Amino acid sequence: MSSRIEPFHAIAISLLAHRLAAEGRSIIHMEFGQPSTGAPAKAIAVAHAVLDADPMGYWESGPLKTRIAQQYHERYQVDVAPARIVLTCGASPALVLALASAFVPGDRIAVARPGYVAYRNTLRALHMEAVELECGAPERFQITAAAIAALDPPPQGLIVASPANPTGTIIASAELAAIAAVCRERGIRIVSDEIYHGLSYDKPAGTILQFAPDALVINSFSKYFSMAGWRLGWLVAPDDLLAEARNRMGNLFLTPPSLSQHAGLAAFKCTEELEGHVETYRRNRALLLEALPTLGLGEIAPPDGAFYIYASVAHLTDDSLAFCTRMLEETGVAAAPGIDFDPERGHRFVRFSFAVSTPSVEDAIARLRDWIPLQAAHRDPARVSHRS
Repeated sequence: MSSRIEPFHAIAISLLAHRLAAEGRSIIHMEFGQPSTGAPAKAIAVAHAVLDADPMGYWESGPLKTRIAQQYHERYQVDVAPARIVLTCGASPALVLALASAFVPGDRIAVARPGYVAYRNTLRALHMEAVELECGAPERFQITAAAIAALDPPPQGLIVASPANPTGTIIASAELAAIAAVCRERGIRIVSDEIYHGLSYDKPAGTILQFAPDALVINSFSKYFSMAGWRLGWLVAPDDLLAEARNRMGNLFLTPPSLSQHAGLAAFKCTEELEGHVETYRRNRALLLEALPTLGLGEIAPPDGAFYIYASVAHLTDDSLAFCTRMLEETGVAAAPGIDFDPERGHRFVRFSFAVSTPSVEDAIARLRDWIPLQAAHRDPARVSHRS
């Protein structure tokens, strides 16, 4: 079994974008899934005070764990003991903890394709096998209970993400319940990535804990709380895996930054400011959903939540990395190539993040208004392979 890690191509796009910006080019950063806003004002104020008063050190905040547990009760009517919450240095270590605590090398873990690039690569790094389930338009780009039931033999685990990256699609509560039931019947442990909770535009996303109390749940302060650089997240571990998760956290990562934990607790008091960010994303989403089809990008995954547009560019290219590189160099708009999320079909998709300011979205639309139709006009069909 190979542990080879594939590159995250959006990082290369971002490096080029920053190099072009350093040369004086105007760049619109839509390549990464991170808010362009900073941490909430009250969180920053608390951080300033802590820097003056607290020498800090290795620490896991009891009040922060209690407040996170309170959110599960308020938002989902699910009771989670604070002791089950392991604070982490962002969602990425929480994913490592979840997988390493619940599974062993050689285990097979089902994931959606398209899906977040780090799922596949983290599984490889841990010598586990990613069982990729193709999720297209008929499935709303999401894993279904039927797809899991059809796996033979059943995998040891399943990673679900709702809202998902790169599509933003949300699994409806009834389907989430059906997924939990199938996994329970077949002995499949669920890892749920809920990092985009709080970012939805129609119906809120449900937590897997409503249907599978023994699931492992990943979340962080990076998305809704606009604190990506603070590297603070958490893992909700079931009782039977809690000791394993804590042992791994202590040995691999020690604790998350003390400063971030103080700021994270204060961020829970910033609902009005944070909901203002959500309204900005809502406006940006509406602008893109209106404009992109007029530019020829009409095949879009349903962006129920998160802050992404995952659009087909199959009529323009069969090399999404080259397409994104050319778009950046010629328009200054940076986006992520679909091959990061789907090594089979992602060469014909592009992901735009709309977690930027509304004027930036309007500017991006204006820059692409002439450029995208020009790509269709200049495309030479004889040079394009017809991969499925």
